[in-house]
Amino acid sequence: MRVCFVSRGTLTSFAETYGEEKADVVLMGFDGVGEVSYERELKGETRFFETAATLSKTGKNVVVCGCVTDTRGHKRKSAVVAENGRLSGVSDMLHVIDGEVGSGAALRVYETKVGKMGVVVADDLRFPSVIKSLAVCGSDFIVCPFATAQSIHSVLIRAHAYCYGVPILFCGNGYSMIADSSGELAFASPQSPICFDFKVSKEYHLVETRRRFTVNAP
Repeated sequence: MRVCFVSRGTLTSFAETYGEEKADVVLMGFDGVGEVSYERELKGETRFFETAATLSKTGKNVVVCGCVTDTRGHKRKSAVVAENGRLSGVSDMLHVIDGEVGSGAALRVYETKVGKMGVVVADDLRFPSVIKSLAVCGSDFIVCPFATAQSIHSVLIRAHAYCYGVPILFCGNGYSMIADSSGELAFASPQSPICFDFKVSKEYHLVETRRRFTVNAP
């Protein structure tokens, strides 16, 4: 799987300059789009979703881009997902810290040509239950668009990837990383755009647990 990380610049400028970049997945942070109003998109006043869909059609790939969506004043941190010329969906961040924006309602695993892709939006990365849920639901890999990348994020993606056995692809403004299921950083770079060939490996083990259980006698 070839992944193109875009940690700087806008979606429009990338589409115009690197639209034919050969990659299976294009992952952008929150610099790419900024704020998107559903109302203005529906009226045709803006075309951010269309640009993402067109980019995925040109590259015949999956495009994931972080943004802030606005539903009549109710704002959420979200990730736009497009594949092969069509909008696959929009995933929202579930956990809001200090009321910066509103929270979303559900997680989603996307069926793509390169496998089942889980999406973690921004600060949801701080909550292990989100990663666990996506892993249990069969994600082959997880993508995480973020705003400003910090050193703690490399620790989080490595720990989550190791604990739940799912590679995590991270793209924040100014930095990109991949943590494999062994908990190691397979890739990290401040360059943008930059492509990396990554093989998703699946490894399964039998895990047994023992706990006390009382059965009431008849």
